[in-house]
Amino acid sequence: MIYLSTCICTVVFVFYSFIFIKTYQLCGYDIWLFFKRSYSLNLSWGDKSKFVLTKRMIRFMSCLYILLFGLLFCVNYFVKNIWLIFLNYTILLFFLPFLLLFCHFLLIPVENLIKFVYFKKANKKLKKYQIIKIGITGSYGKTSTKNILKQLLEKEYKVCISPGNYNTPLGLTRTVLEELDDHDVLIAEMGAKHKGDIEVLTKMLNPDYGIITTIGPAHIEYFKNLKTIEETKYELAQNINKNGVLVFNGDNPSGRKLFSFFQGEKYLTCDEKGFAYARNIVVNPNGSTFEMVIDKKIFKCSTPLLGKCNIDNIVTASTLAYILKIKDEDIVAAIKTLKPVSHRLELIKSNQVVIIDDSYNSNMVGATQALEVLSMFEGNKIVVTPGFVEMGTRQSQDNFKLGSMIADVADFLIIMNETNKNDIFSGAISHNFDKNKILFANSRKEQKEILSIIASKDSVILFENDLPDSYK
Repeated sequence: MIYLSTCICTVVFVFYSFIFIKTYQLCGYDIWLFFKRSYSLNLSWGDKSKFVLTKRMIRFMSCLYILLFGLLFCVNYFVKNIWLIFLNYTILLFFLPFLLLFCHFLLIPVENLIKFVYFKKANKKLKKYQIIKIGITGSYGKTSTKNILKQLLEKEYKVCISPGNYNTPLGLTRTVLEELDDHDVLIAEMGAKHKGDIEVLTKMLNPDYGIITTIGPAHIEYFKNLKTIEETKYELAQNINKNGVLVFNGDNPSGRKLFSFFQGEKYLTCDEKGFAYARNIVVNPNGSTFEMVIDKKIFKCSTPLLGKCNIDNIVTASTLAYILKIKDEDIVAAIKTLKPVSHRLELIKSNQVVIIDDSYNSNMVGATQALEVLSMFEGNKIVVTPGFVEMGTRQSQDNFKLGSMIADVADFLIIMNETNKNDIFSGAISHNFDKNKILFANSRKEQKEILSIIASKDSVILFENDLPDSYK
């Protein structure tokens, strides 16, 4: 009877704990971020971001469920008073995040051993192949620059890139083990949320070439300040191959500062005093035209990509392609046929409306340029946004500013989720935006219902950012 009741109780606890388990996964297995969000009840209720039953998650859940069964069995076996049993259950429910915390630390040696085995396999495979290795890091534009560079190099090389936004040590390991074959070039995106993350990735890859894209206050919740972000991104320069070549995006003070620090072979882009830059930029709803100057040569370019941020990414990627001896005419031809990265200023046209999909990982720089693109369209302009997150102490002021910028461009504003609702609303009305044209939605279903009412055939809809389920 005790075993049966324990099994039933364990199943109930399993269902209850799933919301915490999903939050833990969506926090990137960052236990302290998970802990913070658990006790602020900032949990992953929705299905916007899917739970993935990975091997690591199977190990974690197995450990958790064994512990749950053991604790519940002890309660059922030793406690005889029904009210005391329910009291123990209530206490256990409240302290469930601590149990997940215990499981996390209990499994650290196992996870580290598994990582070590996979890292060794990846390093062995990398040494086996004589390939050009390129690392890309920065606060913004990493994925776009990676994809642009791949398209620029494909005329001369067989190129392997890390899929999607695989930019962690395990992501790089999977890329090497699962994607790398008879390629000539490997391009690895390098992301970071903590100091030292780029150092680990760079030592794994030992890149011959590197790109540091735009640097700014992204993930400031983790890094706390811009100086730490700069130091973290500069880890690519500090750990690159001793004869390595680095390309810096110089459209921001941080990029120019890091460029000045590096003593190896280096190239500065997106700065008129640098090696490469764009001029005479004309952006329209169908793309962009510009003159690209590289090594004092002038390239007349056109691209279907939207926004100045994409032009900066093109210039930076083209500089490395030029260094790698890609022909001038091939660079221009590749730029003309570049394909946008999904959810990054991606233009989607239909018979009903025009959609500007900029829903991936928004920031102030990207949002500013997305709104500039929106302003070039005629018709009924609608912005759908939940605002910015992971901005630390800047989050309130940046979302207020976002609201004010939207007010200067849009006809309607749909604010998604609760997280930044008040700041965006206040910013919009501070620029005299009509309150009746500010609408609120807490789900995609509500969003669609609102759009079905306010959107017409001449509407242009900008989707700016899309928060994961860990934000309400």
